[in-house]
Amino acid sequence: MLERILAQTREEVDRRKNERPVVTTATATRPGSFLHALSGPTIAVIAEFKRRSPSAGALREAPALQRIVRAYERGGASALSILTEGPSFEGSLDDLRAARAACELPILRKDFIVDPYQLHEAVAAGADAVLLIVAALDDRTLADLYGLAHELGLDALVEVHDRDELSRALAIGARLIGINNRDLRDFSVDVGRTTALIGEIPDGVAIVSESGIASAEQLRELSREGVAAALVGERLMRAPDPESALRELLTDA
Repeated sequence: MLERILAQTREEVDRRKNERPVVTTATATRPGSFLHALSGPTIAVIAEFKRRSPSAGALREAPALQRIVRAYERGGASALSILTEGPSFEGSLDDLRAARAACELPILRKDFIVDPYQLHEAVAAGADAVLLIVAALDDRTLADLYGLAHELGLDALVEVHDRDELSRALAIGARLIGINNRDLRDFSVDVGRTTALIGEIPDGVAIVSESGIASAEQLRELSREGVAAALVGERLMRAPDPESALRELLTDA
């Protein structure tokens, strides 16, 4: 599954590069805002907007992006995650631009980043952070993309799934590490992946638990373990009232 998505991503990036060779030489306007938003005294929620996933299919009929992200903001989200991958998730950079226009929360561009071009796209679209998936990158590319992200003023959420990937993330000096509870090879979910790896992460590194989080009890447990933030997507996208669903998660946590 991961290899298929990466192949599609490279094709899409090549197409966009041919259509528009230069995106921007600008830097992000709010450097550090995403990481700062996750540094409060209680566990933060990164509320995600995504239209579908390869494992779950469509998550909501005709989702109104701006209405949903405003609901997330009112419900207490600390930051947003916007899926911009097209072939498998039906996302786009237009979704990120629309989210940026709709609210003031820091925004993560969630995509399969494989090329520096995508970082410049993220800045141009208004992102404050990008996702770098260790499983999708060799060591040299990971380090280069991480360095460029910071040059451009973007925070980088470096995503890992196991101890080997965690070691690679720490080797480049990652200060914000996401532990994806979803195995990208088969899309199975186990929130225990976060608790299994958290003891290997040194102090001073902010931890985000991603995927499979649907209850306040899970948030409470993650908070006790020292997790800074949880990324919540399907639970909120499926809720009839995303604002109330998020508020309930945070209140009970």
